[in-house]
Amino acid sequence: MASTICSRDRVWSRREIEGSIAEGRKIIILDGQVIKADAWLPYHPGGEKEILHMVGRDATDEIRALHSPEAQVRMQKFMIGRIEGRWDNFLPPIQGGKFRPYVKGGQEEDREENESDVQTDGALSSSSSNSSAPPSPIFDPVDKRDRKAIPSSSSSSLSEAQRQPSPIEAILSTEKANDILKYPSLDHLSQDDIVAKYRALNSRIRAAGLYNCPYGAYGIECCRYAILFASFVVALRYSYFALSGAFLGMFWHQLVFTAHDAGHMGITHNFHVDTCIGIFIADFLGGLSIGWWKRNHNVHHIVTNSPEHDPDIEHMPFLAISTRFFSSLRSTYYDRIMEFDAAARWAIASQHWLYYPLLTLGRFNLYRLSWEYLFLGQAPKKGPAWWHRHLEVLGHIFFWTWFGYFTVYRSIPTAWDRFVFIMISHMVTGPLHVQITLSHFAMSTSDMGVHESFPQKMLRTTMDVDCPSWLDFIHGGLQFQAVHHLFPRIPRHNLRAAQIYVREFCKETGIPYVIYGFGRGNQEVLGRLGEVAKQVRVFEDCRRVVARKVVEGKEKVI
Repeated sequence: MASTICSRDRVWSRREIEGSIAEGRKIIILDGQVIKADAWLPYHPGGEKEILHMVGRDATDEIRALHSPEAQVRMQKFMIGRIEGRWDNFLPPIQGGKFRPYVKGGQEEDREENESDVQTDGALSSSSSNSSAPPSPIFDPVDKRDRKAIPSSSSSSLSEAQRQPSPIEAILSTEKANDILKYPSLDHLSQDDIVAKYRALNSRIRAAGLYNCPYGAYGIECCRYAILFASFVVALRYSYFALSGAFLGMFWHQLVFTAHDAGHMGITHNFHVDTCIGIFIADFLGGLSIGWWKRNHNVHHIVTNSPEHDPDIEHMPFLAISTRFFSSLRSTYYDRIMEFDAAARWAIASQHWLYYPLLTLGRFNLYRLSWEYLFLGQAPKKGPAWWHRHLEVLGHIFFWTWFGYFTVYRSIPTAWDRFVFIMISHMVTGPLHVQITLSHFAMSTSDMGVHESFPQKMLRTTMDVDCPSWLDFIHGGLQFQAVHHLFPRIPRHNLRAAQIYVREFCKETGIPYVIYGFGRGNQEVLGRLGEVAKQVRVFEDCRRVVARKVVEGKEKVI
């Protein structure tokens, strides 16, 4: 492959692309073009994980959703050719996909290309899945090959109990079967139709001006911020420390919404300008890293609600929204095993009671994640965002000077008052963390395979929260998460108008549009947490029974 001519007009076959990926190259399909992203990997402002999850896939919709037109034009410099016809996605290597080396003129060149689907796609294949198809158990791709390798004589000798799927597999298979019945077919024809209508919808929304930022709305936002900050200062001046902390917490709560807009380039649509706005708000005023948030959040937008890959639902050992976490999964984002150990079993068995207390203290964990990003080498050191880390470090110095030294240490006289002030100011932001988790924790975590379209996946894993328009400032646009996941760069003040278009799209395509009121949404989340907690207890009972049988069996042998 090293001697291959990388002409922009070259037509690449599927086997050639598979072989190139097998050699470690980061090949992505963008609107029929073959993009080789290896050189861009260390420069990407959002980190490398976002790119790695798109290797071997047609990433057209994901790239268009998360990147500006200018950024998409710059991607053309990494184009090495094109494909002909429809592209069938591979399972990316980071997700466990296996790729065969390619030797031109060899026997492998003549193999049928759909054989690679068996090797790389461990989930449901679109060629065999439809809305009326029976569920198929979820197994790791390697496990599938291992099972095929078992001789028939060995298989026949297995006991009936050994041939039964594990309780975890049975639960996951049932959940996946429900999704297959509920959502449109995963065959190419159905998914291509959804993609075509989604792209047409995007054009309609753009023509309606919903990508244009309503700057007047930010004038109102700034007045709200100023009132809250002034209230914090006045209450602090007159020694109402608890009240002062509450005002500061509300100030931080409101600021996050604008930082979220800036992180998605939804304000000025200029990468550096919006990033600087985000740094000023998140780092200088809030003590959190906008760079860390973007690195985390962009991955979340691509692999939403995937237990192995989405950092927004990876809260082990404290919370688990799927029985898949019982298998001690390896997080591809954190590069570590999420151990389902004794501590995790205890916490998750009570997680529906711990949910609100944990989220109330969530801001303290965000400090830790921000520091890891800035000081442990996770921030980009090259490319257009190289200087953002230095500005963020300056922002953290500024934050801990005005908040840690002048506010907490110099302005509050006693240790107890300092403790009360810190706890209240941080706990008041708890509803924000509830709002963030609300739209995903109760939704599907099934792995539907590489053939599911981007819009269907976003609507399957995300729900909206219904509220009157006069409460929008409290929810900050986060109540329109389904709309936001389809169109991340739409300014949040326009999401309510975009919701009308999305409802029409869902009716036209047959994709369920999930929306609950705030109270009902909380009930759904608590119900999911309680269900998984119950499964933990059942899992523990089964484990104890098996252990007792093993011990009894040994005693009989003795």
